[in-house]
Amino acid sequence: MKQNQAVIRIKNLRLRTYIGINDDEVQNKQDVIINAEIHYCADRARNSDDMDDALNYRTITKKIIKLVEMNRFSLLEKLTSDVLAIASEHHWVDYARVEIDKPHALRFADSVSLQLSYERS
Repeated sequence: MKQNQAVIRIKNLRLRTYIGINDDEVQNKQDVIINAEIHYCADRARNSDDMDDALNYRTITKKIIKLVEMNRFSLLEKLTSDVLAIASEHHWVDYARVEIDKPHALRFADSVSLQLSYERS
């Protein structure tokens, strides 16, 4: 990790959306659990205590909620990719990782999850 790197973690954001391809999944919203990790250089915020100098995790979370609740997804990969795009869209972000769980997607399993990451080149 880079020096003065801040890590924002959004943990267990529980939302409901249409996710899947089976008839039941297309007709009924399901729970998803989102975990995001966002790395950025926090030098400006550490030295100013001004919100304009920090990455606003509330704004990011509100965008994720709107995306998830207002759309339909066939694939967990697409949902995860779209959430990752929001988590990594600010030019200060050096690295982001998103994992989304789909509880009870498989019999005998607590959940199925997919994780994607982004790294600024």
